[in-house]
Amino acid sequence: MAALKAGSLNRRVTIKAQAAGQDDIGQPVQTWSDIAPVWANVRFKSGSEALRGDKETSVTAASIRIRRRTDVSVAMRVYDGAVIYEIKAVLPDEERRDRLHLVCEVING
Repeated sequence: MAALKAGSLNRRVTIKAQAAGQDDIGQPVQTWSDIAPVWANVRFKSGSEALRGDKETSVTAASIRIRRRTDVSVAMRVYDGAVIYEIKAVLPDEERRDRLHLVCEVING
């Protein structure tokens, strides 16, 4: 089994999970808390235009490769600086068991 080369993991991203919090006046709000900073390889797969809520918006698909972890789920997001990715699927690489493929969409706005 070949190891995932560190050089191909060229971006430092942060995996975050939704957490309950409170705003300044004590009202409940949903926040995103850090799970782990990880090295990743981000590849954009496609882009398209779509109507969502009577508003035209762009949808950008990406594949993010990271070292294998057991704590990543579709309820999480990946933050790469100002770009936020919503995880749509977590796919283990059956051929190379040392990595995961995260199928993602860029969140606009």
